[in-house]
Amino acid sequence: MDIESRDFFKDPFTETELKKIIKMTGKKPKELLRKRDKTYKEMNLEQNKKTDSEIIKLMVKNPGLILRPIIILKNKAIVGKIEPKEIKN
Repeated sequence: MDIESRDFFKDPFTETELKKIIKMTGKKPKELLRKRDKTYKEMNLEQNKKTDSEIIKLMVKNPGLILRPIIILKNKAIVGKIEPKEIKN
């Protein structure tokens, strides 16, 4: 399997790219937030209710908030802890 790696701290996602990835996961943006991140805790995102659009903007501005790894397979994206059986060609 060919793998392309991207360090989204050095090459950040655009808002459009992130929206596309989130759509491919079938999840809500808040489900892709990394709860252990310092910014998540500082902004009290657990209690502080944000719209999907606001969350995506925060993720673009603060890539540490994005759950990782992100694996994109054709029309599907898998984020976070990944079971090998989830990765099928």
